Order: sequence, then structure tokens, then C-alpha cells
Amino acid sequence: MSDNPSMPTYAYRCRECTTTFEVNRPMTESSAPAACPEGHDDTVKLLTTVALTGRSAPSTAPAAAPPAGGGCCGGGCCG
Repeated sequence: MSDNPSMPTYAYRCRECTTTFEVNRPMTESSAPAACPEGHDDTVKLLTTVALTGRSAPSTAPAAAPPAGGGCCGGGCCG
């Protein structure tokens, strides 16, 4: 496995020993087979999700007004 952070990481599972492993490789090689670290060739590429994190921009929308009134009947006089 390469330690190049600019290349995507692909997850694989070995069908023979059920080991799950990752391989960093260029996108042009994304469909190339990958051998299991145990030496088996019967592997399958897994579908993975991408988590994007970071700071969001501050909202420019005005704050919502607090609800008027209160109580069980929406601010009217319960009676």
C-alpha cells in the first residue's frame, strides 16, 4: 500500500479468508484486481462512503423569531 495521500484509497475483501484491506492507487487503476495481503487472488472491491468534514460558512439568514405566546393552546387563554 502506498502512503501517497493524493491517491484515492480503495477497500477490498478477500473471498477466501475474509480479510478486509485497503489499497492506495490512481483512479485510472481503480478497477484493477488487488491481491489479498495473505496472497489470495479472489478479492472484491467494496463500496465505501466518503465523509466530508470542515467548517461551514456562517449563515447570513436572519434568526427565526421565537414563537409568540405559550401554554398548551398556542398563546390563547385556556378556559
